[in-house]
Amino acid sequence: MGLASAQAIALHPHLASPCPAGWVRVDMHSHTLHSGDSTTTIDEVVNAVEAAGIDVLCVTDHNSVAGATQLANVLEREGICRVIAGEEVRTHAGEIIGLFLDDRIPFGENALVTAREIRNQGGLVYIPHPFDPMRRNLSERALHDLRDEGLIDAIEVFNAKTSLASLNVRARKFAFENNLAAGAGSDAHVPLAIGSAFVDMPDFGGPEDFIEALRQGQAVGHHWDEAREWSPRIVPSVLGETLNGD
Repeated sequence: MGLASAQAIALHPHLASPCPAGWVRVDMHSHTLHSGDSTTTIDEVVNAVEAAGIDVLCVTDHNSVAGATQLANVLEREGICRVIAGEEVRTHAGEIIGLFLDDRIPFGENALVTAREIRNQGGLVYIPHPFDPMRRNLSERALHDLRDEGLIDAIEVFNAKTSLASLNVRARKFAFENNLAAGAGSDAHVPLAIGSAFVDMPDFGGPEDFIEALRQGQAVGHHWDEAREWSPRIVPSVLGETLNGD
């Protein structure tokens, strides 16, 4: 497990507490400039992940997987952390995250269609900020439809950008009542948000191992939704929509 820097611990004090032996620190929800509503460059993510001591980063850009490819090439090559390719997909009824993806999932479809597309790739269906209306949450009807069809693998029970603690509590209650794995993430749209929320969990292999390990894990985090300090910078053009860079 990576060790957090003093600066990262000052922002997110829980980073000072180590994972148990054999466990890893997993941020299940993060964004790069490829999301369109984030200006965080690939280099900024790399530096922030290294500072926070994150072991596994799920890169879940809005309707894109290009950032995941770029980060995997850097973070894994440099031995900083592992990357799970994901996508936060906009559906007719709200957002769904796919994890362990090979290719971009089309947006704007029915929620059931989107979940099945994720499963067809061998991916996991992860529901972000399920009850937060400020976060483009999935409608309750769609959430219940996905549950009834057995198309949910995990629920985000702690989102660091969710300002009302009661909404995260409600998500945890839904996960418990429906026997779903409980996840957590920073939902970072700025570099310093990385480290604000994650899951401490046993190390894992592929998607099936991930869910079993997640069921044993512990969500860690605090609310953190600060804007980044403005500075002049050039944001690269957002190009590429598959993991192969096509």
